[in-house]
Amino acid sequence: MIRHATTADFEFIFELYMHPAINPWLLYEPMDAVHFQPIFQELLERKVLYVFEVAEIPVGMCKLVPEEHRSAHVLYVGGIGIHPSFAGNGYGVQLMEAIKLFADAEGYRRLELSVAAINEKAMHVYEKAGFLKEGILRKYTYQKAEDRYLDEVMMSCLL
Repeated sequence: MIRHATTADFEFIFELYMHPAINPWLLYEPMDAVHFQPIFQELLERKVLYVFEVAEIPVGMCKLVPEEHRSAHVLYVGGIGIHPSFAGNGYGVQLMEAIKLFADAEGYRRLELSVAAINEKAMHVYEKAGFLKEGILRKYTYQKAEDRYLDEVMMSCLL
């Protein structure tokens, strides 16, 4: 099940975003909790941050960002992460399926995301959930800590 994140989820979300196994694949550079707090607050205010729970236990997270106007049928999926202590149990695919159910119920017809071209594990999960590769965004992400650019693979799922 996915639900909107609340202020009570700060520690869990911060830990996921800054976890060394997850952070390289997400939007924000490593930072301390004080610097992450305004980002978290903005995501809450925009109502785009979600927690994925299994048996009421937080297991993962995602951002679901609706497009507008002629693209209002599109939902961008980002900030996808399963806590490493739950990795390898199929929760990634379960999260993606929960996102698809949510999006369908809300009337969206297309889900899209981008994933680092070297993140084969994530691409495999997305493909298992029905996402298809659509193209490459060359040198799309810059990882400051690594001083490198990464290509991103655009993927989508039609509902």
